Amino acid sequence: MTTPSSFAASNSAVFADQTVQIPTFHGLKSTTSLALARHVRFFPPSASPSSSSSRPLLVRAVSTPAKPGVAAEPKRSKVEIFKEHSNYIRYPLNEELLTDAPNINEAATQLIKFHGSYQQYNREERGQRSYSFMLRTKNPCGKVSNQLYLTMDDLADQFGIGTLRLTTRQTFQLHGVLKKDLKTVMSSIIRSMGSTLGACGDLNRNVLAPAAPLMRKDYLFAQKTAENIASLLTPQSGFYYDMWVDGERFMSAEPLEVVEARNDNSHGTNFPDSPEPIYGTQFLPRKFKIAVTVPTDNSVDILTNDIGVVVISDAEGEPQGFNIYVGGGMGRTHRVETTFPRLGEPLGYVPKKDILYAVKAIVVAQRENGRRDDRKYSRLKYLISSWGIEKFRSVVEQYYGKKFEPFRELPEWKFESYLGWHEQGDGHLYCGLHVDSGRIAGKMKKTLREVIEKYNLDVRITPNQNIILTNIRNAWKRPITTVLAQSGLLHPRYVDPLNITAMACPAMPLCPLAITEAERGIPDILKRVRAVFEKVGLKYSESVVIRITGCPNGCARPYMAELGLVGDGPNSYQIWLGGTPNQTSLARAFMDKVKIHDLENVLEPLFYHWKRKRHSKESFGNFANRLGFEKLKELVEKWDGPVLSPARYNLKLFADKDTYEAMDELAKLQSKNAHQLAMEVIRNYVAAQQNGRNE
Repeated sequence: MTTPSSFAASNSAVFADQTVQIPTFHGLKSTTSLALARHVRFFPPSASPSSSSSRPLLVRAVSTPAKPGVAAEPKRSKVEIFKEHSNYIRYPLNEELLTDAPNINEAATQLIKFHGSYQQYNREERGQRSYSFMLRTKNPCGKVSNQLYLTMDDLADQFGIGTLRLTTRQTFQLHGVLKKDLKTVMSSIIRSMGSTLGACGDLNRNVLAPAAPLMRKDYLFAQKTAENIASLLTPQSGFYYDMWVDGERFMSAEPLEVVEARNDNSHGTNFPDSPEPIYGTQFLPRKFKIAVTVPTDNSVDILTNDIGVVVISDAEGEPQGFNIYVGGGMGRTHRVETTFPRLGEPLGYVPKKDILYAVKAIVVAQRENGRRDDRKYSRLKYLISSWGIEKFRSVVEQYYGKKFEPFRELPEWKFESYLGWHEQGDGHLYCGLHVDSGRIAGKMKKTLREVIEKYNLDVRITPNQNIILTNIRNAWKRPITTVLAQSGLLHPRYVDPLNITAMACPAMPLCPLAITEAERGIPDILKRVRAVFEKVGLKYSESVVIRITGCPNGCARPYMAELGLVGDGPNSYQIWLGGTPNQTSLARAFMDKVKIHDLENVLEPLFYHWKRKRHSKESFGNFANRLGFEKLKELVEKWDGPVLSPARYNLKLFADKDTYEAMDELAKLQSKNAHQLAMEVIRNYVAAQQNGRNE
């Protein structure tokens, strides 16, 4: 069972030897919240309310002492100043977009993130920089209408680089848009009832929920809740529509409960008379991530979010309320030990009618107390690590106006991919398709469009960078399966298990933060891992969760993987071990500066000893944690290669030596062995024969 103490132990075990004391910045308060702060008193452990020196503990950013008679101004990051002077995220972006230059200035570069875009350039091109923009959509629950999908597909060809990318937060990314085309692309998305507002920037990002279109009460309620939270925390001041569609609003009517929760200021949460009642002029200190799910379904990596919301139902399956986790987050900085990934921990339980008020209270606690002086420490996880969960809960309860109820016990989590064909529960089918690294391109892109357009299908994007086709009639199953298989979109049983759970961020060449390859490098790395599996005797059906990022920011959530590769130099990775297949444990840094060509020297001994020393059904991550890193490093250092059985030909595949040698020569051209290539040929043949007939 999942209990509050188990998650606290998981976080503390990782950082038991670290003393994290991060001073907090107290934010720019609304009038009412300043009044509230006067009634919230905290005392350090050495003090008490009765001591003569006791006073409210308002810890601010450390700065140079002010001269006598001069008021001390809290230190603020440059981005905070840009936001303050921006007229609610308009200036100077509105002016920069009108210039003939291919790029925008520093302030506008920060502000356009709130609109859902990043300025980029191709880092592999020499000479003058060729600037372009990446656009990211906002799709709560990963829901994408037929119209929006077709629009995104068209825009990728007309204004992008001809590909669509599915992200780890259930959205699209569209790369390569030129500045002169931004308004056309943005307005096209908006007029197709899509949005990029808040997909980036210092505010609530896309809200995750299980992508499966199951007609179950708990799943439907989780998805509705995710959509309501997304609506609650959407900016209200109109800057997005002013910029891209000349002020015309394209918004569906909001549920009454969302409007009431946003406008409620009975506990000092809002900025009175502000066009941004929750965010104010400064928005949040950093990005903010929320996920909603149901018990057991961890398709959303629930513990990696600032807020994780879990539907709690009664014995009849009727939703009654929510468990709430807080303080998860992945980003860190190499060689700065006071930055770290962190699991969310239990905050408490709320009745279902209160969820929007509870979420708003948590967001406001971060808005008022998260650091705004040093963006490395501005995420909610650092505030909670500094304060502790009890103090954080007490502050949130002031804004919530109630005490949180005890966290309800939960069953074990399980990763759900939703790949393959499944019943929706309403007489229709859905089909989950694996997309390597979420990149939709070439023949796959063309075929997906044909199917989605012909059958008028809506789609869902999963947090594992895959896509789900929904509302499929039974009569359509066979023709759809056949055409998908012809473009390489196979039933999951024909996809390498390593690929099914693997993820990678885009990294090079466009991401300005990338240190090394991720998306472009992962296909070869997965093939090499499979070759190591075969070399040490692991079965084809066995797998480990592998995630790769080009930098330590953690967009592909590598710190939850059984094997995480985090770029720490050119063609070099920091290796993380110890995550679990159901994404409930943090991995830990195992080795630094492992060159890409040396990966086998590390992975072979690890997988060899996992094969021989694991307990029954023990995952690689659990095996690594049980043996301990000191022992694992010793095994790597002493590795001389596996103990091989006498060489023999696999007569099940090769009837004679000549055939084997011919296959072996062909395989070497693809950096494979004869067995691998033969199995690949056989699998592809079987897939081509079976897909149309059996599916």
